[in-house]
Amino acid sequence: MKGVLNFDPKSLKTPVYIMDESLLKKNLETLKYVIDKTGCKILLAQKAFSMFSVYPLIGKYLQGTTASSLYEARLGREEMEGEVHIFSPAYKEEEMGEILSLCDHIVFNSFSQWGRYKDMVKESSRNISCGIRINPEYSEIDTDMYNPCFTGSRMGVTLDQFKPEELEEIDGLHFHTMCEQNSDVLKRTLEVVDKKFGQYIAGMKWVNFGGGHHITRADYDLDTLIECILFIKNKYQVEVYLEPGEAVALNTGFLAARVLDTLHNGMDLAILDTSAACHMPDVLEMPYRPEVIGAGKPGEYAYTYRLGGPTCLSGDIIGDYSFQEPLKPGDVLVFCDMGHYTMVKNNTFNGMGLPSIALWSKEKGTQIIKEFGYEDFKMRLS
Repeated sequence: MKGVLNFDPKSLKTPVYIMDESLLKKNLETLKYVIDKTGCKILLAQKAFSMFSVYPLIGKYLQGTTASSLYEARLGREEMEGEVHIFSPAYKEEEMGEILSLCDHIVFNSFSQWGRYKDMVKESSRNISCGIRINPEYSEIDTDMYNPCFTGSRMGVTLDQFKPEELEEIDGLHFHTMCEQNSDVLKRTLEVVDKKFGQYIAGMKWVNFGGGHHITRADYDLDTLIECILFIKNKYQVEVYLEPGEAVALNTGFLAARVLDTLHNGMDLAILDTSAACHMPDVLEMPYRPEVIGAGKPGEYAYTYRLGGPTCLSGDIIGDYSFQEPLKPGDVLVFCDMGHYTMVKNNTFNGMGLPSIALWSKEKGTQIIKEFGYEDFKMRLS
């Protein structure tokens, strides 16, 4: 991601997220290749990326959206043609009526949730396919915060809690055990899923492999993914779904920010007009270190700075980077891979303004899609 940018970041008011449509299309073409090779269906997981101004483009390649909440389901139904799926660890009874009016697939996290709502599903005028999320108790994720299979996880039904006598009118099984991983992990996971739950897959119409598949990463093994999909499809004669979110927007977005001040306290520091806590929270939560165009690792170039945000949070630190020239107020820095888990997670802590959202395309150049102001901060409060 250190190549030539298609847009001029210095011409934009900062902070601003910029999506590059050409890079998004490249990812979508890779996903469409998998669809064409296997006949699977791939959905956009909106929890990672919900920039609905590009939903019409995404809808030309993928089969629809998947949601983690009523609002995401509504967004998917309103803004993209195709299927709308939903999974939640638990549903609110007062929201289920609207969920039934929006969603084509509903995945339940437990048999008790299924038992609570199955009559509502039956009474719906829509043909809704229902599934149960399973927990194979196998994952290769090291960090518990992102591991749906860690001990005591609330995600999915384990084999010892599985109730085959309650599978009537259940059409599918769903599992999600991965995070930013390659297809070799999926292959090993499928071996466990098949061994534990294969007898139940045999009676299903579909299996959903969930998300966490880094399909559009440069070193991703597409052949093994295709092999995994076809293995389940052919063995059980079921339809296979995948729900990548990050893979759709991976390496397609940027965040441009300006240097507000520089100072020294044991090392050189730079304060930007963007915040890790507010505008790229995964930097603190994962933790994650985004690349900066033209910058290197600490000590790689002559001038090393710790980049931080303007909030009062002492830990609002983006990371340490080196530059070939000293930074000065007004310099524009461009952070890479800022499409996913940024716009969907940002916040207005400290009254920080939200970055604008822009889209670059070959046909139209850079367009500002959305700007935010004081009212966006105030109206979240009371």
